[in-house]
Amino acid sequence: MENKAHIIELKNVCKQFDGVTVVDDMTLYVRKGEFVTFLGPSGCGKTTTLRMIAGFEMPTSGEILLNGKDISNLPPNERPVNTVFQKYALFPHLTIFENVAFGLKLKRIEKKYVDKKGNERVKYEKLPKEVISAKVKKALEIVDLAGFEKRSVSTLSGGQQQRIAIARAIVNEPEILLLDEPLGALDLKMRKEMQLELKAMHKRLGITFIYVTHDQEEALTMSDTIVVMSDGYIQQIGTPEAIYNEPKNTFVADFIGESNIFSGVMSKDYLVRFCGKAFPCEDTGFEKDEPVDIVVRPEDVTIVSSEEGMLKGKVTSVVFKGIHYQILVQCGRYEIEIQSTTTPKVGESVGLVIKPDGIHVMKKKFRVNKFTGVITKRNTVEFGDGEFDCDVTQLYPGSHLDEEGYLITAKGEKLDLTDTEVNVEVGLHDITMSDNEDEGGATGHIISLIYKSEYYRYIVRTDNEEDYVLACEDLWNENDRVSLIIPKEKIRLTLKNPEESKQ
Repeated sequence: MENKAHIIELKNVCKQFDGVTVVDDMTLYVRKGEFVTFLGPSGCGKTTTLRMIAGFEMPTSGEILLNGKDISNLPPNERPVNTVFQKYALFPHLTIFENVAFGLKLKRIEKKYVDKKGNERVKYEKLPKEVISAKVKKALEIVDLAGFEKRSVSTLSGGQQQRIAIARAIVNEPEILLLDEPLGALDLKMRKEMQLELKAMHKRLGITFIYVTHDQEEALTMSDTIVVMSDGYIQQIGTPEAIYNEPKNTFVADFIGESNIFSGVMSKDYLVRFCGKAFPCEDTGFEKDEPVDIVVRPEDVTIVSSEEGMLKGKVTSVVFKGIHYQILVQCGRYEIEIQSTTTPKVGESVGLVIKPDGIHVMKKKFRVNKFTGVITKRNTVEFGDGEFDCDVTQLYPGSHLDEEGYLITAKGEKLDLTDTEVNVEVGLHDITMSDNEDEGGATGHIISLIYKSEYYRYIVRTDNEEDYVLACEDLWNENDRVSLIIPKEKIRLTLKNPEESKQ
């Protein structure tokens, strides 16, 4: 996909606010004339990235290049970029013509002349009225509002106001048009219409569009390229088809469209086990018996008779969605979603078939929580912005604690473990959550949850930016504040070696 016509490049761009990193090590390029969408949940850094391209925010580190030149510290008015926001910011006291022409009336063009002494001079002149009128007329034609010049903004619908905001941006003939969730204030029907109009407008104009949204359908409908973001990082860059069909991790799979996500084991090339069964697949390159994550889209599951199924289960829900039915089938402890035009009855026993090309295998990102910790004078361990009871005797095989709390080794040596650095490992299923902040050893907010057919996988972030990953059958809400409980026998400790201690 390398192309010399890169209009925008971000190289190792980071942005911090009050010491908190909101965009971290972002590297990407946008090709001239491309429609690129930054897609992700609220707070993922997509709007901050757009504002850095526009010049409203300056990067803390890294470079932003425009046509190969560094513009990281260039003010917004010196960049060939215009921005359309969710709030249209139209002037209610001006006509549509005056709104669209506003920027042109402020614009000054450079004109060279020779004075009486023969010296070359430069002066800046306003655009002629006839030039402004022609440009406004052309911009309104592009957004299908020709003839509306004299109307008041207050007489327009939300969709028409959005088009005026776009006309005002494109009338200045920018090289890049930035759109920050511009359809967010519209109703569903108008939003769908505007998606198609924006895509058609992009083709007519031929300029570069960079679009920000949290709406997956908008991104899939309009984009040439999608940049999926989460927590300040790029998760995946690709075409809408590649993002949907070949997600790189469970976050992308869960965020883009509907997905069945399972934990499994790659038995060997072309064979994966999940839901208690072995399935032929098209994936290779994994270690033998490597733990993996599996994604199966609901439309790739076929309902058959119970005797013909690779999996067997009972229908627990059938919901009509217009062009298909959303069906839930409980196969043992696994809940599987299917999209189908067939309509089984709730309670009916059915079989499920998943073909090899419908199974997408990914490397497991989270297998175990790993921290560096320190033993306290109370023989507890501090790690991950918390403090937990632990069994320090596992650090020295055959050891025990005396009455004073000192560790006695198998050789009879007496050790004070205070401030001893240790490696800490905790399994995903070994952590539980409580809404009582005093109950656990650490507290934080739930920043992510993904349903994995038999449990939810949560990420809890503490106030000092430490992350715990855990599995739980109960449904909690994103942003819930929780405390984390880890039984002492589930905390695995090992001594840091001398080389690690020096680091």
